[in-house]
Amino acid sequence: MPSPNVINVALIGCGNITLQNHLPGLALCPDVKVVALCDTDPATLERARQQTGVTITSTRHEDIVRRADVHAVIIATPNISHAQIALDAIAHGKHVLCEKPLALNYADARAMAIAADRAGVRHMSAFTYRFVPAMRYLAHLAHRGDAGQIYHYRSCRLQDWGTRSLGWRQVKHLAGTGELGDMLSHRIDFAHLLVGPMSRLVANLKQWHPVRGGQPNDLDDWVALLAEFQNGATGVLESSKLASGRNESWRSLDSVELNGSERSFVFITGKWNELQTGKTGGPGLETIEIPREFWKWPGAPRDPAQGDPLVTFRYDQAWEFVDAIRNQRPCTPSFHDGARAQAVIDAAVQSAGTRQWVDLGDAPA
Repeated sequence: MPSPNVINVALIGCGNITLQNHLPGLALCPDVKVVALCDTDPATLERARQQTGVTITSTRHEDIVRRADVHAVIIATPNISHAQIALDAIAHGKHVLCEKPLALNYADARAMAIAADRAGVRHMSAFTYRFVPAMRYLAHLAHRGDAGQIYHYRSCRLQDWGTRSLGWRQVKHLAGTGELGDMLSHRIDFAHLLVGPMSRLVANLKQWHPVRGGQPNDLDDWVALLAEFQNGATGVLESSKLASGRNESWRSLDSVELNGSERSFVFITGKWNELQTGKTGGPGLETIEIPREFWKWPGAPRDPAQGDPLVTFRYDQAWEFVDAIRNQRPCTPSFHDGARAQAVIDAAVQSAGTRQWVDLGDAPA
């Protein structure tokens, strides 16, 4: 007999992100069972069925979210469908973990957060890089005040994707934005986590390749923001898929730097277990190791010594989602964090179109 405490999860969207990130993470969580699969593409759905052995499948999310034996859903579909699937799942009382960007616009993202709060379900935005040990420790140090007053936030994400196909991610109708929503959204979330909300920004988007993999591409390959934060700090954020020779994933450049009145800190994803730091007026930066208590998310069953830690940190995300459901507490990061990032994405698109600064105001998330 199954345990009465088992949490049944449905995977909606069964592409690579689901199979590489979400599925292994769920497999590490005790008393969690994947009971249903959904994908609009029958071939993708069949591949996931064969890999998981799950027999309940559908190409319609409506068939899945109404099932009484489904307690939670993970949404990893094209961005255009995030809001509708999430709202339907919430209406049926399901807990929801949704890939980023949360929606195609701030209004939809905020509606998702409000609906989830009102329904009393757990809700989580998949800002996976929050689970990198070095980022967690950097956030701890920044919140403790080790940097002093924050002057500057700086992030740079450079990958070499050339002109290969990005699938639905190069179609504006399906994705909304390109590099801005795909990769820079993580760095926007970093900025909110480390520094706080932005007050205004100016942005530029650039598309170099109107054709990728033989198919039209109508979205940005590169994006940069210049931002001011509500606490007075300044920010510079850049992300590109066209940094030749930079490779991909953790092998490419992905850095975040904080400059404060007392110290600077530098985080690089490829260095999951270390940071660089230097005192004001000091001789330069030195390397510090990440304490072992930050090597995994609190309570996570993952063994940091097993597998490649530059891959396996992502599995802690599933634990946070499941543990929040089990203990009836808010998820970190939540839909509210996703909505805050979406407000910045919307402002960046507006700024790039008008070539002007855009005020973000105090819109709630």
